[in-house]
Amino acid sequence: MSKEPARLSWVYLVIGVALTAAGLAASDATIRDGVYVVAALQVIPTLLIARRLRNVSWRPIILFSAVGVLYVGEQVISGNNPTYESPLAVIFVLLAVTSLVGGLVALVRSSLPGPTRSIWGDALIVALGAWIISWATLVQSINQATDNRSVGVVLYGLYQPTSSVVLFLTVVLLLNRHQRPPAIWMVATALAFNMSGDMTYAMIDAHHLGPGADRFALPMYVMAYFVASAAFLHPSIHELGRPQPSPKPDSIGRLLVTTTSLLLPVVVLAATSPNDPTDRIVRFASALVLSAVVTLRVVTAVRSNSKAQAELLHGAQTDPLTGLPNRVVMLQKINELLRTSWDSDKHPTLFFVDLDRFKNINDSLGHAAGDEVLVTVARRLVNAVPADAVVARLSGDEYVVLDAHAKSQGAAMASAERLLAVFREPLALSQGDVFVTASVGVAAINPTASTTAEDLVRHADTAMYRAKDAGRNCLAVYDESMHERVAHRLAVETALYRALDRRELRLFHQPILDLQSGDVVGFEALMRWQQADGTIVSPAEFIPIAEDTGTIVPIGSWALLDALTQLRRWIDEGVCSPSATMSVNVSPRQLSDTNFPAIVSEALTRSGVSPQLLWLEITESIMISEPELALATLRRLRSLGVRVALDDFGTGYSSLSLLQKFPLQRIKIDRAFVHGVADNPNDRSLVRTIIAMGRSLGLDMVAEGVESVHQLQVLSDLGCTKAQGFLISHPVPADAMRSTVAALERLGQFPGLRVNTNAPVN
Repeated sequence: MSKEPARLSWVYLVIGVALTAAGLAASDATIRDGVYVVAALQVIPTLLIARRLRNVSWRPIILFSAVGVLYVGEQVISGNNPTYESPLAVIFVLLAVTSLVGGLVALVRSSLPGPTRSIWGDALIVALGAWIISWATLVQSINQATDNRSVGVVLYGLYQPTSSVVLFLTVVLLLNRHQRPPAIWMVATALAFNMSGDMTYAMIDAHHLGPGADRFALPMYVMAYFVASAAFLHPSIHELGRPQPSPKPDSIGRLLVTTTSLLLPVVVLAATSPNDPTDRIVRFASALVLSAVVTLRVVTAVRSNSKAQAELLHGAQTDPLTGLPNRVVMLQKINELLRTSWDSDKHPTLFFVDLDRFKNINDSLGHAAGDEVLVTVARRLVNAVPADAVVARLSGDEYVVLDAHAKSQGAAMASAERLLAVFREPLALSQGDVFVTASVGVAAINPTASTTAEDLVRHADTAMYRAKDAGRNCLAVYDESMHERVAHRLAVETALYRALDRRELRLFHQPILDLQSGDVVGFEALMRWQQADGTIVSPAEFIPIAEDTGTIVPIGSWALLDALTQLRRWIDEGVCSPSATMSVNVSPRQLSDTNFPAIVSEALTRSGVSPQLLWLEITESIMISEPELALATLRRLRSLGVRVALDDFGTGYSSLSLLQKFPLQRIKIDRAFVHGVADNPNDRSLVRTIIAMGRSLGLDMVAEGVESVHQLQVLSDLGCTKAQGFLISHPVPADAMRSTVAALERLGQFPGLRVNTNAPVN
C-alpha cells in the first residue's frame, strides 16, 4: 500500500480544519459563503485525483461531484433567504441528498450484506419516522411562520427523511463490518458533520435557533466536504466496496436504529397536538403508512426466517452433494419402521452399498470426477429401487437403501441383485466412461428382535465387509456369526495395540539350508503372538489386522532390529557362520513409508550387522498396487547394501513382467507349488520353469514349505540350491537355535540327497 496517498489524505484533513476555523472566525457572511463554495467545489478535482490514484469507479465520483455542485447551486439560488422560500432551491437540495444516497450505495454496494431487501425496508422505516418528526417539529413551525407557503415547505420537509437514510446506510455499513478501515470512519464523520449542519439550519428555519447560528452551520459543511475528500484519497477507500467474508445482516445495532426510528415518531405524535385539519390528516396518513411499512417488514422478516429455518432443516437432513437423505434421516426412517407394526407377509430389508476401490478414482481422475461418480451412482440407485424405498448417503462412497415393503426374502435378494446390476454399465463422466463395482450387505429387519436403528445399519455394514472379503462386486447376507467375527477382530485389534508394550510379541526363526553343502546359511524371522492369558494368535489373523490399522509399522521396526540383534549374537557365539543371513518380511505398509530406509539403516547400525547379511522379503502385491513407490523405496534400500527377495513367488499374476524391473536378488518358490512338486507333473513343470528363469536372471532360489525328503530330492534335481520347511526345521525360539543348528550339522546332507547343478530344466 502506497504511503503517499495516505499523506495526501491527512493534508486534506489539515486544510479542512484550517478552513473550518477560518469560517468560524469570519464575521462577514460573504467570507463564510465563499469558504463554503470553495469547500464544495474542491470535491470535484479531488475525486478526479482519487480516480487516478486509487482507481475509484466513475459512478460514485459523478454522484458525489454532483452533490457539491447542487449544494452550491442551492446556495446561489436562495442567497441569504431561507431555502424553503424557493421551491427550486429545495429541489436542488433534494437532488443533492439523493445523489449522496446514490453515491454512497454505488461506493459500498458490494459490501452490503445480502439479501439487501430488508435493509431498504428498514431504510424506509427510518425515512418515514424522520418525516413524521420533521413534520411535527419543523414543517409545522415553518408553516405558521411563513403564512402557509406549503409547496416549498413540504418539499423542504422531505429533506430530513432523505438525509436520515444516508445516516442509516452509514450505520449499517459500520455495523456489518468486522474490520473498519480509516476511510469508512472518514465517510461516517463527513456525513455526521453534514447532518449536524442540516439540523442546525432546520432549527434556524423553524425559529428554534436564532439567525446567528448559521455561523456555526456553514463550517460544519466545510469540514464535511474536506473529510469526505480525505476519505477518497486514503488508500483504504477500496475496502469499502469489498464483500465481507461473514456479514451480520441482522445485527443488534441495526435493530436498535430501526426500533428507535419507529418509537421516536410515536413519542412525538403523542406529545404534540395537531394545529389544524391539514396537520391532523398528514399525521394520520403518515402514521398509517408507517404502520403499513412496519407490518410488511415484519411479515417479510417472518417469511425470511421461516425460509431460512426450512433451508437449515433441509441442509441438516440432506446430503449436499447428491441431494439424498443423510444418516440422520435414514436412522429416523428405520426407527419409525421399528415402532410401527407391519404385516407378516412383509420382510423389510436394509441394504448397505459401498463402492469398490473408490479411492483409486479420486487419486487417478481427481475429486471432481469422484463427485460425478457419487452423484451418478445416487441417481441410478434411486431409479433401481421401488418408489417407496428410501435411498440415503451416509458418508463418502457409502449408501444405504431401506425397503420397508419387500414381499419376501426372495424379493429382498432380487432387490439386492438389482442394486448390483446398477454398476454393470459404465458411468459417463466428463473425462470419459469408467466402470465401478460395489459390494452390498443385506440385513433383514426382524420385528421381534430388540435391535436399534444403529444396530441394523451396523449389521448391514458388517455384511458389506464380508462381501468385500469375498472378492468384492458381490453381496452378502448378515447372520449372527458375522457379528461374533467382527467382535473378535475388534478384540484382537485392541489387544494388538498393546502387545508390543506388553512384550507379548516374539520372533521365532526357521533355518534356511544350502542343499549342496548341507549347511545352515540363513534364517527367516517369523512373528508369533502369545497373549498374557496364554492365548496364541495366529500370524495369519493378526498380521492383516496390523497391516490394516498401521500398527505393522512400529511392530515391523521392532522385528527388524530384534532379528538383526539376534543374528549378531548367534554369529558372535558361534551358533552359525559369519556369513549366515537373516530374512525379515516387509509389509506393503512399511514399504510405502518414506522413512523405512532410514529405519533399516538405523537397525543395521545398532545391531552391528553388515548390510549384505540382511534379506528383506516382499510380496508381489506392493509391486502391483504401487509400482513406482515400491521401485523408489527398493532402490534406496539396495543403495544401503541390503538384498531383496520376492516372497511367495508364483501366486501373483504379474510376477514375470516385474522381475527385470525391480532390484531383486532372490526368488522364494511358494509352498503351494513345492507341495505338489514330487507327485504333480504340472507343479513340477512350473517349478522347473521358475528355476530356469531365476537362473537365467542370476537370482538366488529358495524353496519354501519343504516337508518330505522326496520333495527335497526333486527340488535338488531341478536345480534349486536352498530350501526351508518343516522337514528341515519348524520355526523355533531364539534360545533353541543352537541345538537346532547342531542337529542339522550332525545330520549333514539328507540321505540320498545330491544337488545336480547341471540338472535339465526344460
